Amino acid sequence: RRRLLWGAIGLIGGLWIANSLALRSVRAPPLTEGANVRAYLDDLVSDARVPGIQYLVVDADGVLFQYAGGWADISEARPMTPETTLMAYSMSKTITAAAVLRLSDEGALGLDDPVSRYVDAFPYGEESSVRQLLAHTAGVPAPIPLRWAHLTAEHAGFDEGVALRRELEKNPGLKSGPGTKYTYSNLGYWLLGPVVESASGRPFSSYVTEEVLTPLGMSPAELSYVVPDPALHATGYVEKYSLLNLVKRFLLDSALIGDYEGRWLRLNPHYVNGPAFGGLVGTAGGFGKFLQDQLRPTSVLFGEDTREVFYRPEHAADGTPIPMTAGWHIAETDGVRHFYKEGGGGGFHCVMRLYPDRGIGTVVLTNATAFDVRGLLDVLDPSFPE
Repeated sequence: RRRLLWGAIGLIGGLWIANSLALRSVRAPPLTEGANVRAYLDDLVSDARVPGIQYLVVDADGVLFQYAGGWADISEARPMTPETTLMAYSMSKTITAAAVLRLSDEGALGLDDPVSRYVDAFPYGEESSVRQLLAHTAGVPAPIPLRWAHLTAEHAGFDEGVALRRELEKNPGLKSGPGTKYTYSNLGYWLLGPVVESASGRPFSSYVTEEVLTPLGMSPAELSYVVPDPALHATGYVEKYSLLNLVKRFLLDSALIGDYEGRWLRLNPHYVNGPAFGGLVGTAGGFGKFLQDQLRPTSVLFGEDTREVFYRPEHAADGTPIPMTAGWHIAETDGVRHFYKEGGGGGFHCVMRLYPDRGIGTVVLTNATAFDVRGLLDVLDPSFPE
């Protein structure tokens, strides 16, 4: 059964790559004909390649381009609007990293402190540091997180501490020596939640809301850890004719699986178990405000030395470079460097990018699990000049 599961996951990965290549073969519409970008996105939703999309381009001063189209909910015929909220999943990690760096900037924690200083009964010894958790080099195991979710109706009684301890008990040993290699770990970022709580003396979601989101001028309707208005929240979907749909019983809690709506499988409203690794709910506009702050000469979140840490490439203990900073992934598209964070899970897929040399940031949020958001940005982002 385990071999079947991992084989299916590999095939799903291959399908995403094929979809990515197909998108990248499309010529980007030129900005001089700005309506072409909008028409291209209209075609994606009208062809039912994705139920709904939000796409946003910002610079330090304002919004350069904004799009919202398609359906937030297919059966209810609710349109996707700029105010529609979607699950951000792992895109939340960069906001978690910003919270940790703010605490470091304030002197409330040290990035090279052992995690065990902040997390009770930390099972991985004294060597794993806060910085290593941020850069995915702490060696923390990387179990598949798709079952780490609970229905919205269960949220009031959900005990995150119990859920985290249960996963730590299931994964008691390090995957690799601290600092020796890059291993992406949702569990590692989940542990940053109690790190923030211990260092700040506040609940994780309260600290991030009060010290990161509010200073950026965001309302709960733009970014939050709870759905602010169910009537404005998108439904998540899985493609009916996809390998992920075929193996969904292995990967998803059956309580999350809803009914088919045409070529889409509806997923029931839910929250992830760990806000720090994937709990944000919001709009492209909310993430756009965060990107704008990072494009400005001075950030409201932390000082210049700390912001330099936010963008400095990390290395393994032997000096080997890794494509990560303390919170961002690093990549190039057509020779243009950018920092990015992608998020995907039950019914949603999104990514944000920051192009420091071009002075712009971009965000795309969708309510389809396997839609190739990175390929879409590869197509559209070059349309916007420096």
